[in-house]
Amino acid sequence: MTRDTSLSIGRRVLHREAQALSMLADALDHSFADAVDLMLGASGRVIVSGMGKSGHVGRKIAATFASTGTPAHFVHPAEASHGDLGMLAKGDVCLVLSNSGETPELADIIAYTRRFSIPLIGVAGKPGSTLLRQSDVALVLPPAEEVCPMGLAPTTSTTMTLALGDALAVALMERRQFTPEHYRDFHPGGKLGARLSRVRDLMHPADEMPLVPTGTAMSEALLVISQKGFGVVGVAGSDGRLIGIVTDGDLRRHMDGLLSRTVDQVMTPDPLTIDPEALAERALAVMNERKVTCLFAVAPADGTPQGILHIHDCLRAGVA
Repeated sequence: MTRDTSLSIGRRVLHREAQALSMLADALDHSFADAVDLMLGASGRVIVSGMGKSGHVGRKIAATFASTGTPAHFVHPAEASHGDLGMLAKGDVCLVLSNSGETPELADIIAYTRRFSIPLIGVAGKPGSTLLRQSDVALVLPPAEEVCPMGLAPTTSTTMTLALGDALAVALMERRQFTPEHYRDFHPGGKLGARLSRVRDLMHPADEMPLVPTGTAMSEALLVISQKGFGVVGVAGSDGRLIGIVTDGDLRRHMDGLLSRTVDQVMTPDPLTIDPEALAERALAVMNERKVTCLFAVAPADGTPQGILHIHDCLRAGVA
């Protein structure tokens, strides 16, 4: 077998699975909306279960639900038969996956949902299967052949099931009006957490700000610039609002007689600022675009400075 043959096989597989996903999209009907409504109305969690490859897919679906605002966890059907059925409770909704719909290990968890009136959403490829007949909502996978050359290994079916789980999760997110703020609560770590950090999470607090009142002599302002280490000093008006900023550029432009001046005579008025609630990613973009190294974080309501953000604070946190 040549390398070109391998490439041809890979493309064939992906094209066939893509076709299966198109079939799945076309096959969605009111049952999908019913499933979303059931999960939205649950006072408890979404319990996902499946055996074998369906179980692996189920774990991912449960994780996606949980990270996007729908409390969920995975229960292994074999473990359920040995005590983990206690993880299911009134108020929960059960989502059970099985391509055949006849997986024997699912019998106990199906029976338990029927006995205790726990809503059951079944996902399977056979409309008349035991799982779908027992379900309150039946989601039927279209009859797309597995791309395995023997037609045995779960391939196309698991791809469709995984995509269906994503579709449910996104529908739930949008119905819940799930925001980036909510998402960050579940993803505080790693690159994703850094991207969703807000200015207030990274900025230096008020006691570290290089800030002087209007009328301050430049000799004193230079000491503040040196002590605080940001290379700038902000100027606050009598009402506490940030009215200007003195940068190294301002110092160079007013070098003659600098020490005889006040900050009001040297500063750049109405400086560039950022909302403390803005994404740190946005602040970094502004700093790069305007070629500045720091921004005062100013409260939109009254214009008072709340902190200061340096470009290095963003880079250290992984915002890029």
